[in-house]
Amino acid sequence: MIGTEIEAKHVHLIGICGTAMASLAGMLQTRGHRITGSDAAAYPPMSDQLRCMGIEPMQPYNEGNLQPTPDLVVIGNAISRGNPELEAVLDRRVPFTSMAALIHDEFLRGHEPLVVAGTHGKTTTTSMAAWIFQVASQALPSLRPSFLIGGVAENFGTSFAVHDTRPFLLEGDEYDTAFFDKGPKFLHYFPQAAILTHVEFDHADIYADLAAVKTAFKRLVNIIPRSGRLVAFDGSSAVSECVERAFCAVERYGFQADSHWRIVDFKPGATSRWTLLRDGQHFANLQLPMPGEHNALNATAAAALAAGEGIGADQITEALRTFESVKRRLQVRAQVDGITIIEDFAHHPTAIRETLRALRGAYPDRRLIAILEPRSNTLRRNVFERELIESLSLADQVVLAEVYQSGNIPKEERLHIAAVLDGLHTANVSAQVLPNADVITDTLTPTLRRGDVVAILSNGGFGDIYTKLPAALEAR
Repeated sequence: MIGTEIEAKHVHLIGICGTAMASLAGMLQTRGHRITGSDAAAYPPMSDQLRCMGIEPMQPYNEGNLQPTPDLVVIGNAISRGNPELEAVLDRRVPFTSMAALIHDEFLRGHEPLVVAGTHGKTTTTSMAAWIFQVASQALPSLRPSFLIGGVAENFGTSFAVHDTRPFLLEGDEYDTAFFDKGPKFLHYFPQAAILTHVEFDHADIYADLAAVKTAFKRLVNIIPRSGRLVAFDGSSAVSECVERAFCAVERYGFQADSHWRIVDFKPGATSRWTLLRDGQHFANLQLPMPGEHNALNATAAAALAAGEGIGADQITEALRTFESVKRRLQVRAQVDGITIIEDFAHHPTAIRETLRALRGAYPDRRLIAILEPRSNTLRRNVFERELIESLSLADQVVLAEVYQSGNIPKEERLHIAAVLDGLHTANVSAQVLPNADVITDTLTPTLRRGDVVAILSNGGFGDIYTKLPAALEAR
């Protein structure tokens, strides 16, 4: 049976180290519930956040993790039939639910859900919006935001907050909800207002094609009330198709001449600067301590959402000026002997392209080395092989790790790592394939020189290369 009420004292989360699941664990703990959880692998930043809350993830999955029997079990969306804990929950008829359903039932009632959705930029944009509301709340405490973010927002030092005020900012994920609920998680959040950043084909393991992805976003748009508002990117025909039948007000943002929120005079660099126009009139001169046009777009979307909630240009300007990014999003992990090591949560060729473009703008005339672990369900497949080659070609040198758990992908769908290597060589990009983090560290360390910028691209732990490579450089 599926539990929809949480009056339980003991809640167990299967898949607790997922970014949203770890956040939910913290939110439930703030309500006084006893939290336990399990996962196959725990790695930063969410494992660190859980331990700071006194929650030690149990590894691996095991029926014994359910002793004593919890009052309620939350099933993560990565958990499938055959998982020993899930099978025990079903056999023993323990009440269970999904993360998204529990968030709606326990946390969103009485709040105003403001949802950030889209193929790219959700985590950063949600973090920006939450920080804008936080800064604005210094003058108007009723704007203090609750939030749920798919990463650790540096300004807050956490991925979640729960308050009694009305605004509740959520990252709205299009991935499916649970093994028993194959609809996207964001359909549980019923936004009063929303942002739609980009719509591209992604999550090739659950969506058949771009048309299926667009259908999911159209359903999100369709549940925004007439009194609500939608802030939508205007540089994508797929986004335009998704919002054309909206019943609410729609405000488009981007670089177009007729954008409701228009970016002009963009100046790239480690700190981005631009002028923002609202309906053709000057709104603000903005600066953001992050590189890349894509981050200026994210900030503009967050600004538009906040302005619609009554937050002024001065408060928005101050918040973006002091924004501290999100862990694993263009995060500088180390600077050793003039070599800069940067981590980014790369999950899609478009994200890789925009990350490398941003680094080119932030570090002009420096050698750019990209280290990629094809780990996401999309990158491990050959559906975007050509686009991946084009994106990686923006680097001066590329190191490819072996495809993560490639045996779990049908052979006919699997990424051909040799084809990517050949494509990069054809584009005159120096590239090599190395099996894992240890070999990459040992091979690359002697070759790096002062001024190099190394971008480590993965949406997983990647064998802890984020600490191994700086340590090897320190010891060199």
